[in-house]
Amino acid sequence: MLSRRTILTGATLAGAGAVVARPLWQATAAPEPQLLKVPDLIDARKEGQSLTLKVQTGTTAFFPDQESPTLGYNGSYLGPVIRLHRGDDVEIAVTNALTEDTTVHWHGLLIPGEVDGGPHQLIQPGTTWRPVLSVRQPSATLFYHSHMHDRTAEQVYSGLAGVLLVTDDDEKALGLPSEYGVDDLPLLLQDRQFEDGRLVLPQGMMSLMMGRRGDTLLVNGTPNPVAHVPRRLARLRLVNGSNARIFNLAFSDDRAFHWIASEGGLLERPVELRSLTLAPGERAEILADFSDGRTVALETGPDLNMPMMMGMQTRLRSFASDLLGRSREHILRFEPRPGAAAAKAAIPERLVTRERVDAAQAVRRRRFVLNMGMGGMMGGRGSMMGGGQGSGMAMHAINGRAFDIARIDEQVRLGDIEIWEASGEMMAHPFHIHGVHFEVLSRDGGKPTVRDQGLRDTVLVKEPVELLVRFTQPATKAPFMYHCHILEHEDNGMMGQFTAG
Repeated sequence: MLSRRTILTGATLAGAGAVVARPLWQATAAPEPQLLKVPDLIDARKEGQSLTLKVQTGTTAFFPDQESPTLGYNGSYLGPVIRLHRGDDVEIAVTNALTEDTTVHWHGLLIPGEVDGGPHQLIQPGTTWRPVLSVRQPSATLFYHSHMHDRTAEQVYSGLAGVLLVTDDDEKALGLPSEYGVDDLPLLLQDRQFEDGRLVLPQGMMSLMMGRRGDTLLVNGTPNPVAHVPRRLARLRLVNGSNARIFNLAFSDDRAFHWIASEGGLLERPVELRSLTLAPGERAEILADFSDGRTVALETGPDLNMPMMMGMQTRLRSFASDLLGRSREHILRFEPRPGAAAAKAAIPERLVTRERVDAAQAVRRRRFVLNMGMGGMMGGRGSMMGGGQGSGMAMHAINGRAFDIARIDEQVRLGDIEIWEASGEMMAHPFHIHGVHFEVLSRDGGKPTVRDQGLRDTVLVKEPVELLVRFTQPATKAPFMYHCHILEHEDNGMMGQFTAG
């Protein structure tokens, strides 16, 4: 019989190099279309600024008659969408009904270190954590998820993630699509591995080195979803909740759309695009026009961010797909509802005006290299040979040092502006900094790309990228983290921490 642990750890994938059991050119059979699940919306004002989240186990049928053991918030898999309002103070009571410790990190929320929900804010089994979140930032699409050190990757993979929204009067004045679940859709994108319709957790050296990837794409936990949308402009809030996969998003007919918000909130002006890259931890809001009434799919190009053997397999699979005319994978089908189209909505020429930070005010420059080494396989932190921390070169590290929860790596002064230069080894890494928003100053010594604009908290780096960071939130009672958002890298040492005071 298969135990819960066997299913979640994927015993059928055992072996240091096991990745995919089928031939590279054999496509996974598409599941039957399902109506897109739209998470429940919890509005903090309607709940009197007091919310509850229960971290719990459950079972989820991703496919008919195939139950998988999973984790979730207030349900069996993922969590509700939580809406906060700028200027409010909200208490969230988080009760841990698991048999292991967990945390809840409010990814992108600008709050002090002691309520950030990082690895220092442990919630032990049977206890309740009651942070009060003071919301003092513009409207944005954020993300909440487990940040339990050494267990983040597995807990998030199993379902501990959800979407967090901040709204304000400036956003409301723009008249953007705002009917939740109708023309304002949260879309949490994930890839997961299934065997006979049951969720498994990939294991082995490649999963540890490159991050876990799956053969099935989910949106809000739904495989092969269909979204019924009105024949008008819709706002799609895209969240990459994968452990490691980078999405290269486009519509099946290559129609244009307008990118309107980055991680830190609305851009100054909409940007017309036909494709958009979204790395783990990143979010983007786009406006898509469905007034023509045509069915269209959201698709993704292959993720080539995998060096060594795993990257070669992906490239071979991509080559085979190109030969068959299937160079992009299907994610989600949009079906406009029958009936007359609404009057064509005008895309706002301007969105918001935000305060600019002057790079000349930066008081310090720091450099961070996200390291990947082979020494970890022979006894370093997270090694395949069972060595403990400090027993050799770390497989994953920043500036040559694997994460140590007892060590403060950097100290910054509250209110300062600094330039942080981040780069990655062997592959691109999504670099996330807690407690701040930053601007991208340069990429590889040149100008930032189109996708670099806006306020960010997560950015993809391989070549050196300069970030202009302003520290507005205190972190004296507990530090903030900075790390790679490939969750297996984070768990295995590619993380540091800083105080701000």
